Amino acid sequence: MDKLSTSLVDTIPTGWYLFIMPRPTKHAPERGDARTRLLEAARDVVRTKGFAATTVDDLCKAADVTKGAFFHHFKSKDALGVAAAEFWTETTGAFFSVAPYHLARDPLDRVLAYIAFRRAMITEDIVEFTCLVGTLAQETHATAPDIRDAAGASIFGHAETLEVDIAAAVQDHGITPEGWDAASLARHFQATIQGAFILAKAGNDPGLAREALDHLDRYVRLLFGCVQSNMSGAIQ
Repeated sequence: MDKLSTSLVDTIPTGWYLFIMPRPTKHAPERGDARTRLLEAARDVVRTKGFAATTVDDLCKAADVTKGAFFHHFKSKDALGVAAAEFWTETTGAFFSVAPYHLARDPLDRVLAYIAFRRAMITEDIVEFTCLVGTLAQETHATAPDIRDAAGASIFGHAETLEVDIAAAVQDHGITPEGWDAASLARHFQATIQGAFILAKAGNDPGLAREALDHLDRYVRLLFGCVQSNMSGAIQ
């Protein structure tokens, strides 16, 4: 294991980087135009109430815009749902692209640091750390295919960002996958994370989400023959 990458990740205290990285899941101090405010409102209100229970009036109130402004930008609530999923993809994609788990030299360090980063994002406010597109996919998969597809593109697209590091870790560590590959393991990460959010909601306990990420960390270490987990992203 690369000594520089291990020491680099170890010097980043869990959660510290979240204080210097503005989360894409909170309102910006200076709010943008009406369309942006409506997308931000959808991001927050839908995660709080669910898509079906969210009304156009709710969104207009949260965004501080008129109904006329809403229908100027979106022909329907479903159209707003598609745009909100795409907005989520854009803003969270930018957030994760510069996250510090990319800094480690060893690809397995980067994979484990990603898990640690996701764990550190879990706060006591369940709404804040849960996933808009996961909520949309669950609610609309059979009723609004356009929203479902936009949500799915976001989830699967994020999974794909992990594939290169997983594939490199497989090669570097001489692993011979049986019944899985980098793409399927990356999707399993998302299945675990989305499931962790559901458990946290069901139990009203963020600790359940952290527990799920701890198990994911152990699972990956077992796959790659590592013996100990410290959630730092460094191999023991």
